[in-house]
Amino acid sequence: LAKYPEIKTLMGPDPHLKWIVSGMVFMQLLACYLVKDLSWKWIFFWAYAFGGCINHSLTLAIHDISHNVAFGNKQAKWNRWFAVFANLPIGIPYSASFKKYHIDHHRYLGGDSLDVDIPTDFEGWFFCTPLRKVLWLFLQPLFYSLRPLYVNPKAITRMEILNALVQFSVDLIIYYLWGLKPVIYLIAGTILCLGFHPISGHFIAEHYMFLKGYETYSYYGPLNWLTFNVGYHMEHHDFPSIPGCRLPMVKKIAAEYYDNLPHHQSWIRVLWDFVFDDTLGPYSRVKRLCKLAKES
Repeated sequence: LAKYPEIKTLMGPDPHLKWIVSGMVFMQLLACYLVKDLSWKWIFFWAYAFGGCINHSLTLAIHDISHNVAFGNKQAKWNRWFAVFANLPIGIPYSASFKKYHIDHHRYLGGDSLDVDIPTDFEGWFFCTPLRKVLWLFLQPLFYSLRPLYVNPKAITRMEILNALVQFSVDLIIYYLWGLKPVIYLIAGTILCLGFHPISGHFIAEHYMFLKGYETYSYYGPLNWLTFNVGYHMEHHDFPSIPGCRLPMVKKIAAEYYDNLPHHQSWIRVLWDFVFDDTLGPYSRVKRLCKLAKES
């Protein structure tokens, strides 16, 4: 920032985010109507090939919204409720809990018992062969949802209760209008595309140590178009208040700080290497002891 103060002008809300997310939500509601009479095999096909991609993208929109980039820091409640709206096609309440834990991920990156992105000792010990690592990738949604309850349990917040009430009410309305298949289409898409799926390569690409001494990596490939530029992950951790749409400008302005850092070219290659490279696995994360911010 001292060298490039113009980066500060990139901070603040993204005026297009609310319209893009709203379009994605209504697209999924339309898809619910369109799939209501399909056979089960096509329900799961379209859930994986189409709906799940949108739902995964919406989880990354919620990631951006958790940093208040939809309406700005002065409208925190608007951001929280808009995240609940973005959550609707995901089928499972997610946004409020994500916000609660994601703050710690940025504040205590790799922190033992604080950053719940870090796999548990059991995960590292058991999922150590190619076949088991593939299974672990399939089960990522399960581990991401249950691990916080084991590693760093926190009291349920009022916003989490409201998030669940709104989510399950909309699920019931969809069920009442169009039956069970659209609900399964939404939830199956979320589970499948947060598991073993090309877009899910970002979970591994972001912080798994592919090269010793580097714990955060960016990815500059085309899947950023579908994921709100979550691939610009080094830039995001440097400037979490800058919305995803402007992170490429950070890299362009301060090129000498990013161009020579190791980065990924393909999330599919990331998944391949993770499965078949014996030196990679759930243990391939930096884990450190961190003091709580109030104690430092």
